[in-house]
Amino acid sequence: MSIGLAFKAFFKVLGDKDVAEKVSAILGEAPKELAAPPVDSAGQLLAALQREGRFIDFLQEDLAGFQDAQIGAVARDVHGGCRKALDQYLTIKPVMAESEGDSVTVPEGFDPNTIRLVGKVEGDPPFDGTLRHHGWKLQASKLPPMANAEILLPAEVEL
Repeated sequence: MSIGLAFKAFFKVLGDKDVAEKVSAILGEAPKELAAPPVDSAGQLLAALQREGRFIDFLQEDLAGFQDAQIGAVARDVHGGCRKALDQYLTIKPVMAESEGDSVTVPEGFDPNTIRLVGKVEGDPPFDGTLRHHGWKLQASKLPPMANAEILLPAEVEL
């Protein structure tokens, strides 16, 4: 067998899926499936917030020239649309069930990624304190797939 033929076969297998499958069958190897592209959940979430609430448009707008009443009116629409997107695609629950302002005890062995201690922190747990914010945790996500992870919302051209 010549080296030239080996190179031809190599590039033919590399460029033609059908040939690659036939060669794999001859060699007794199952063809490997290509891994799916990674999911960009940040992009998916931004796309949903933009689609439903024009979130990116609102944040990218220079608000210096607008009156507070105008900003408030737009913020109400953005808030409603973004909340709709969160409700539609995510299940978000409080980290702690108690109400803000309630007295709580942080147990020994607590997860610092789940509970952040603020104020004058001294000693070892358990800690008694006042809940300032109950925190949020993502319980479930049903974000829609994106055709192109770089495009959060396509440009619109009216004809």
